[in-house]
Amino acid sequence: MLRVGLTGGIGSGKSAVAARLAALGAVVVDADRIAREVVAPGTEGLAEIVAAFSERVLDPHGALDRAALGALVFADEAARRRLEAITHPRVRARTAELVAAAGPDAVVVNDVPLLVEVGLAPTYHLVVVVQTAVQTRLERLARDRGMPRAEAERRIAAQADDERRRAWADVVLHNDGGLDELHAVVDALWRDRLVPYEANVRERRVVRPEPVALAGPDPTWPQQYARLAARIRHAVAPADLRVDHIGSTAVPGLAAKDVIDVQLTVASLDEADGPLAERLTEAGFPRVPGQWWDNPRPPGSGRWPKRLHGSADPARPVHLHVREADSPGWRYALLMRDHLRADPDQRSAYLLLKRELAAAAPDGAVYSTAKDPWFDEEQLRAEEWAVRTGWRP
Repeated sequence: MLRVGLTGGIGSGKSAVAARLAALGAVVVDADRIAREVVAPGTEGLAEIVAAFSERVLDPHGALDRAALGALVFADEAARRRLEAITHPRVRARTAELVAAAGPDAVVVNDVPLLVEVGLAPTYHLVVVVQTAVQTRLERLARDRGMPRAEAERRIAAQADDERRRAWADVVLHNDGGLDELHAVVDALWRDRLVPYEANVRERRVVRPEPVALAGPDPTWPQQYARLAARIRHAVAPADLRVDHIGSTAVPGLAAKDVIDVQLTVASLDEADGPLAERLTEAGFPRVPGQWWDNPRPPGSGRWPKRLHGSADPARPVHLHVREADSPGWRYALLMRDHLRADPDQRSAYLLLKRELAAAAPDGAVYSTAKDPWFDEEQLRAEEWAVRTGWRP
């Protein structure tokens, strides 16, 4: 199944997005509703809350007075953390039950208000953030919930700000307009990304961008890499494997194919062929069929073997190179990246070459092969630079 995390600040319209996705066919798991279930009268969760905050958080009928509890915790970070320690494990357990009950071809949307705050983003194939101007959110909270402005401002301040949410967002849905406008962008997201992404995950299919087209330089590439790396680390845990951003998108100011190259370091390729490959596939990074290797630099020696995974996300192509630690191909990828970062002249020369080849050889295989002579020379320059600077991978 495809696991989607949906979040947004209070008053952003996240519930409207969840409702539309449910109407389109998604299985929506609402963390707020679950949070109410796990503290309903008679539950262990409610008993623990009363023990922590006293009976003043109960209404006359013995149910949780959410407004009273909110007034206590939203202005007190320590109190909020005590509450989260009680509710979050129970919410996670119930969420796992509901997700397990969904079909194998489901698009499961977890509607989680504090997804970013509690560090859940790497556990999803995709994170969708609903973003709305603070003033609009304040007006909605007053109109729809009768919330006093001061209380609404406290609630907003207690959550992650827009910048922090955007850092974890694969998709940002702006909701400052009307409902029809919001539905249109949600429908496009469902049709163009979520449905094909689910099929790719289920069928273990890799997105392969063709033909060659240079993009950027895109200042968001490092942030996109950071999200991918967090998912990869989560997928391979508890193993603590090195993950690096390599290739042209890792070099600031360099135009590149809009493909994020990532290097995952393993002790041996036997490890890469074991359960690790399956965990990466389940996380949305299927193995690319066939045998893969890097051409040696300088030429003449045997091929440098590796394993290659890609991305199942139709909107974010990835090359995930799995290489042995300290192998020639592993070292070369890091050396080329760091030398191009350090040498503006060679960076400019490489950019000129890329543009010429992209225009003359839009086929991906031809484009890659045509760069070999330049990289053979660049490898010698980079090795000299490494000796001169004391570079280490």
